[in-house]
Amino acid sequence: MAHREKQPQRTVLTVGGNALIRPGEEGSIQEQWQRALTLALIISELPEDEQLVLTHGNGPQVGRILLRSDLCSAEVPEVPIDVAVAGTQGQMGMMLQQAIESIAKRPTITILTQVLVDASDPEFQKPQKFIGRFYSKEEAETKSVNFGWIVKEDPGRGWRRVVASPQPHEILEKDAIHTLLRQGFTVIACGGGGVPVIRHGEHLVGVEAVVDKDRSSALLAHLVKANRLVCLTGVDEVMVDFGTDQARPIHQASLLDMEAHLKDGQFPEGSMAPKIRSALQFLRVGGDEVIITSPEKLGDALQGNAGTHIYAK
Repeated sequence: MAHREKQPQRTVLTVGGNALIRPGEEGSIQEQWQRALTLALIISELPEDEQLVLTHGNGPQVGRILLRSDLCSAEVPEVPIDVAVAGTQGQMGMMLQQAIESIAKRPTITILTQVLVDASDPEFQKPQKFIGRFYSKEEAETKSVNFGWIVKEDPGRGWRRVVASPQPHEILEKDAIHTLLRQGFTVIACGGGGVPVIRHGEHLVGVEAVVDKDRSSALLAHLVKANRLVCLTGVDEVMVDFGTDQARPIHQASLLDMEAHLKDGQFPEGSMAPKIRSALQFLRVGGDEVIITSPEKLGDALQGNAGTHIYAK
């Protein structure tokens, strides 16, 4: 009887926008290069034959592009958010691609990734995602009139622009990503959650919105048939009863266990809850495992000695 060839492990590894600009840092290009090299060292801990897609956030980077656009608005036209996201995909992708090839010795390619969203998504009717700089109420109202922005008060901090964060429905470059993985490339994709687009007749049109990175990463992991989703974040493991005397880490859990914790309100909406929802969605549609941990603990987590491991059963 012929033996079926064992398929290599396929992983989607997602990191936050702070992977290259940490809070409190100036965030110069030189600092971002150093952060990219550090991330490449972390990636080098993965098995050499593991097929890898790297996704990343872009909050600080896209914020800077929008800030430059705002400050120069009297001289040059405004940069739309979808174009700014595409810009960060190239900018961050270049740094990460060069660092991974140099340090981790993996052939790597960056894919400008578009994510299809639904124009009728309720998020477009009631946007909630804060972006960009802070303004006084008067400045924000002026921006709203001049540029058609929707602005809201970020309590205790100032007034900011808000945009929709619609659900991703399709990763348009999924077939190209799948092909590149099979050819041995590490692929950098879905930067900033992907460039949000809608279908307008036979055409694709970019929209001013922000797609959640964790949602699009979970969708991409499903579409390219990844075995596992690894989320690098600011904590070594997920906690329950966080902030109390009964706080304890979750080392291993099933999908059903984590669904129960989520329903009980164990995970804050502003931080861990979106990651858990995305993780559970990946597992529901066929994923084997989700690992949530910090970059520093990735090596130990891959050995099963750190992080939170969530399994489909």
